[in-house]
Amino acid sequence: MSHDAITQLVAICAGVAGLATFVGLVLVPVVSSYERAWERVVAGLLSLWVLGAFVGVGVLAGAAVIYLWPRYF
Repeated sequence: MSHDAITQLVAICAGVAGLATFVGLVLVPVVSSYERAWERVVAGLLSLWVLGAFVGVGVLAGAAVIYLWPRYF
């Protein structure tokens, strides 16, 4: 396998593991804590908002590492 293929495989596995962790630890408990269907839908959408915030923070942190890496190492 080439280095690019290994990097892509690791990225895909990390994405799937992160999404599965989010669903298991955040989405399932949030949705199961409400009884009405519309409350479950809204809770699920708000959980996706939280997921978007986590992804945004991760992208910013990754960009900061890429930008600052040559300066410190």
